[in-house]
Amino acid sequence: MQLEDYFDFQRPDDIRLKGTRVGIETILYDFIHRSRTPEEIAQSYPTINLEQVYATILYYLHNKESVSAYIADWLEHDHKMREEQRRNPSPVVVKLMKLKTEREEIKKVNESEISAR
Repeated sequence: MQLEDYFDFQRPDDIRLKGTRVGIETILYDFIHRSRTPEEIAQSYPTINLEQVYATILYYLHNKESVSAYIADWLEHDHKMREEQRRNPSPVVVKLMKLKTEREEIKKVNESEISAR
């Protein structure tokens, strides 16, 4: 089996483990940035096995320059999307934030009443 046989190369910016929806960036982020072991990573994602984790790491090590660029692009895209969501939250998020603020206000009032007793 060739190393590439472990992956679905859907687009240049979307490489997934074959038969799953898990992108290689998910595994490699845990491995590189969170210093997790392959065993820990495999246990965290029930749809993948240890062999797939090792194949992903090996693919990264064999293609370090291109995969590092892939991860950097993914991180940049992720950051932009989070910032966009922060600036323009969906109506559901706005409602949840309002509920959270209201609960915090109620909690403050209750704490003030208790301490005043």
